[in-house]
Amino acid sequence: MKEVEVKASTKSYTVYIGGGLLARAGERIRAIAPKAEKAAIITDDNVDVLYAESLMASLEKAGLTAVKFVLPHGEESKNGLGYLAIVSFLAESGLSRSDALVALGGGMVGDIAAFSAATYLRGINYIQMPTSLLAMVDSSVGGKTAIDLPAGKNLAGVFCQPDAVLCDMSTLESLPENVFRQGCAEVLKYGILDDAKFFDYLSEKGLGFDREYVIARCIEIKRNYVLADEFDTGIRRKLNLGHTFGHAVEKLSGYTLSHGESVAIGTAVAARAAAKMGYCSEMCAGKIETALKAFGLPTETNIKIDEAMPIMLSDKKRAGSLVNIIVPETIGSCAIVPMGVEQMKEFFSKGL
Repeated sequence: MKEVEVKASTKSYTVYIGGGLLARAGERIRAIAPKAEKAAIITDDNVDVLYAESLMASLEKAGLTAVKFVLPHGEESKNGLGYLAIVSFLAESGLSRSDALVALGGGMVGDIAAFSAATYLRGINYIQMPTSLLAMVDSSVGGKTAIDLPAGKNLAGVFCQPDAVLCDMSTLESLPENVFRQGCAEVLKYGILDDAKFFDYLSEKGLGFDREYVIARCIEIKRNYVLADEFDTGIRRKLNLGHTFGHAVEKLSGYTLSHGESVAIGTAVAARAAAKMGYCSEMCAGKIETALKAFGLPTETNIKIDEAMPIMLSDKKRAGSLVNIIVPETIGSCAIVPMGVEQMKEFFSKGL
């Protein structure tokens, strides 16, 4: 098992990466929240049938009264109605500020469950138990919590670090291959951003990479950005590589494209645009697109720039009239480039 320490300014916690963590979750949660009497599991209907029973048994073995709330799977559940249903359930179940919430599932569950924990009673203990590759390497770590609004993704949220993250590697075995591949979009992102050798390793190994090593390395890179800029006002924005256009693709697809697929398209578009605008070489952009394709990820879209612009302009990374776009320079280095409306439109048009 690997451990990554996250010592943020607001809270320090450990990310555990290994097998068998689900069965031992109760004892770890008991140690993290020693005054807790109850633990609420928030999950979705896909993950519920696979892992909720085992987690409930572990919690109850540790002396906690376990309750469970199940959301319909899919991004459509990560909205105001889903949020109100969760916090109402927590209140009806009698959870107090000393009790704990466990987010069991992928990125959607982790985001909405964390937002619920951050706001219910102005904050209760919460533990992330990600069951997808994407959630393990990205959304479970760093303290971003959110729900979607009709105008776009993650527009209502709050920063609130978890009390622990338990990445049980065995849960990846139940992932369909296409869902695992989708998580690789975020994995490749870390190499493009910060570690050329890591990118080369991924390009060489393909889907045969060492999962424990790769997940731990991604979390280490994200941890470093979080510690440098916990509240996402500076360098942490680089973690949004591929996300500005990617979120537009995701929304315009009616969420038929996953977050990972959308980020892959957004990353490829940004790389092609960067090469044509002189921010990076054609070779750099080509390596990025080749790697994405090697993992079976999409790199093209039929979406037009005029369709995407209104969504990109409602992006939470917007500051006044400018949107901070993450632009590849070389493999292992990206820049934050503030762009006005026309500049951003020209930039992304070049990548389509």
